[in-house]
Amino acid sequence: MIEVLLVRTSLSRLASRPAAATLLAIAVAAVGLGPAASPAAAATIPAGAGSYSDSRPAGTSGPTTNTGAPVTPKLTTAARDKPVPTNDWWSSLAYQRYGDNPYSTPMYGHPLTYQAKASGLEVGYPTTPAIVGDGRQYEYAHKADLTVGLSGLNSPDTKADAWSDWTVTPYWADGSRTFRATIGHGMPFVYAKGSGGDARITTASTPTVFSDDGNVLGITVAGHHYALFAPTGSDWNVSGTAITAGLGGKDYFSLAVLPSTDALATYRKYAFSFVTGSQVAWQSTGGTVKATYSLTTEAKEGTERGTLQALYRHQWLHTTDALTPYTYVSPRGTMKVRESASFTTSQKNNGVVPALPASSGVDKARLAGYLNEVANASDPFSGAADTYWTGKALGRLAQLVPVADQIGETATRDKLLGLMKGRLQEWFTAGGASEFSYDKDWKTLTGYPASYGSDTELNDHHFHYSYYVYAAAIIAQYDQAWAADSAWGTMIKHLIRDTANPSRTDSAYPFLRGFDVYAGHSWASGHQGFAAGNNQESSSESINLSAGLVLWGAATGDNNLRDLGSFLLTTESEAITQYWFDASQQVFPASFGHDTVGMVWGSGGAYSTWWTANPEEIHGINVLPVTGGSLHLAREKAAIKRNIAEMERENGGPAQEWRDLLWQFESLSDPAAAKAKWDGVNGNYEPEQGESKAHTYHWINTLNTVGAPDMTVSGDLPTSAVFSKDGTRTYTAHNHGSTARTVTFSDGKTLSVPARSTATSTGPGGSNPDPEEPGPSTGNTFRLKSGGVLTTVTTDPAGADTIASADGVNRDGTPYRPTVYEVKKVNGKVASGAATAFRLRVDAGTKVGLAPQVRVSYDLTGDGTFDRAETFRYFATDPVNGWEEYTQAPGAQATTGSLGELKNGTVRLEVWNALGNGTSQVQTGTDAAVLKIPYV
Repeated sequence: MIEVLLVRTSLSRLASRPAAATLLAIAVAAVGLGPAASPAAAATIPAGAGSYSDSRPAGTSGPTTNTGAPVTPKLTTAARDKPVPTNDWWSSLAYQRYGDNPYSTPMYGHPLTYQAKASGLEVGYPTTPAIVGDGRQYEYAHKADLTVGLSGLNSPDTKADAWSDWTVTPYWADGSRTFRATIGHGMPFVYAKGSGGDARITTASTPTVFSDDGNVLGITVAGHHYALFAPTGSDWNVSGTAITAGLGGKDYFSLAVLPSTDALATYRKYAFSFVTGSQVAWQSTGGTVKATYSLTTEAKEGTERGTLQALYRHQWLHTTDALTPYTYVSPRGTMKVRESASFTTSQKNNGVVPALPASSGVDKARLAGYLNEVANASDPFSGAADTYWTGKALGRLAQLVPVADQIGETATRDKLLGLMKGRLQEWFTAGGASEFSYDKDWKTLTGYPASYGSDTELNDHHFHYSYYVYAAAIIAQYDQAWAADSAWGTMIKHLIRDTANPSRTDSAYPFLRGFDVYAGHSWASGHQGFAAGNNQESSSESINLSAGLVLWGAATGDNNLRDLGSFLLTTESEAITQYWFDASQQVFPASFGHDTVGMVWGSGGAYSTWWTANPEEIHGINVLPVTGGSLHLAREKAAIKRNIAEMERENGGPAQEWRDLLWQFESLSDPAAAKAKWDGVNGNYEPEQGESKAHTYHWINTLNTVGAPDMTVSGDLPTSAVFSKDGTRTYTAHNHGSTARTVTFSDGKTLSVPARSTATSTGPGGSNPDPEEPGPSTGNTFRLKSGGVLTTVTTDPAGADTIASADGVNRDGTPYRPTVYEVKKVNGKVASGAATAFRLRVDAGTKVGLAPQVRVSYDLTGDGTFDRAETFRYFATDPVNGWEEYTQAPGAQATTGSLGELKNGTVRLEVWNALGNGTSQVQTGTDAAVLKIPYV
């Protein structure tokens, strides 16, 4: 429960409420992070024009236990010199936060949960949620179904022995026995290695045996099915709750949680294909971010090197790779199983812009007045002293620099830049009242004065430093010399290496310290010492770091860092959409009475914050800071409206404390409503401490003029964005480069952008160059025509057909009273590399929770039997009058059969409502109502 968690540990962060060592030179130029410090024994280490210390300032502390005792990483000899990725789902293996627990707290890998103890590894599979904390938290809490270990194992502690991008291997040793178990996100298997004893499984209750085949045993415990695999020639012995098997001179065995008993044969195939590592690779090109998630394996028996892995919702929504029918329950919704060692996701790049485009809706004189209030304040930093509050103040100023530049207030722009440079340079110079210090044991850079456990618990570095990176990126946009490695760029790169290091070989900092690449988001706690696992409250401050990377990489010409930022932002955006905002309403348990959570935990989510139960802060903490990196939130406009509506219900009325943040959030979905609230107070309010009236005024009035972000269109430059109002799109892009370039958008619009400038244009868009996006009708592209017809005719009148209600039942994947369009006597050969594509316009009016879905079927010979069917993922419509675009971009949910030559064949498109209780409409007779088949 929330109350228990708050008693057990210090707060992770009260967000937005008022040892000398020799360091080795690190060669990381290959990843674009520049030179590291030269070896030095002195307390001050140069870093370009800046410096940091190699010992903490007097009177300060580094990582400690809950009693205040210093603590070092709990690692085996083999792992001792490897940087530990603190702030991970398994960090309690390495960070002993509680002195009386040298093993671990519960770790949530999903679908399995784990906890280390003296006798081995507890394993559970929670499938029933509990609602706790007065209904404010849902959790699938760890509860051991069984413990895996060796006979007689009684280890005094558990250490981290090895890890990779989303797997970890804990280690036990008691003097007579050693035991290792490799576990990970999405892994239904536990891969065990041991010496000095027999394999031993201790179940929480007497198991039911459903299959016994010597070295392969199927058991059911607490309603969950497991398979146990010992080396060939071994035999499992069941005696009450103890299950043992001799290893016959081998040192390995495994177990798996099964989605059903009839899956045993499939899982048996991969029982001895042991996972030895995990790695993600990403690329951002042409407006698309792709990521490939791969496992490496070792065949302990036979030659099988494949495996099974369960994909989270944010992953399977964006992959076209084949999935099995097997699924698992998790706190993040349904996980779907893939039978392969890798899969790839693809998403439109969520662009980041330094500022919203110039618009006629902004009164320049009024804006200049607001800007002067900030620039000429007696203390523009509002007394900030620690890393977090200094960061907030830097972020507030950074948002105003491009706004001042946009309206020609260059003196104010330069004054703001000067303020930012001065404060950053203070922090980036060791020996003063504020500085950064490197900890050689934990391989981390901590700013002092610290706050909210950033020093003693290694919490929140990505939150705090996000503001420094973002501010530095804005400075670099106007002063590249300041950002050079020889000047202050090296210190910024140290902060990046500490929080979001792209290198796996950097011996000074871990790879992506806080970002969990498989979970799709960051974690805030450095020690993970909670019964509910790790947590993250302010997902938006994590996004702030990713946005800062995009802008810093673009401004300094480091495309690798820019593209890393795009990968992190685009990935976490989908995780926020699904796990914080439940935009598809498929994740939160039905018994959880909230539409959003303030915090995501390993075990679930909570409608709360660390410091208050005020609904404004619960909703606003995942909005701040509002920047050009916040536009991704507009992808799910209906979720924003539900979010605001819930806040006002819980709050008993509109926001008062954080009204500016929530107005800006609402403007991403309904700019007119947000502007009405702004106009209602006419600037008479107190800004949130990271905000300003200048920025809020500019943001709301700009979006009211150009429209909310149009996330159906993306540009091939990461620093671009599109807005839409009343059928007119506004395209904007910032070119940080030294030569002019043309930005191409996915709807065909092109925009010429001069060097080191922003360009903006309006219009309906151009032709469609993307072969995956259908355009006007051709021989293989058909318009939807009212009356159930697919046609190549382009002169039929525009119209609309009704899509029947789902009648309040989940119809996901199964057509229910579909509206059907069909064309017969089609001939064609399959086009190499092509795929089915469609573009539809749908509208649910003001109805809430509807979701049209499409299936396209091919009867290759016209004999009445459909040989191929492709069911695409549904599209959640918003409860606002107006057409929305639904395409194949979210990917196929299921496919059956194969494509082949069409000989007098039939092609059918079915569209129905997968969710909701009401009718909607689909447009017909236009170029926005088309199906393109993969044939020539």
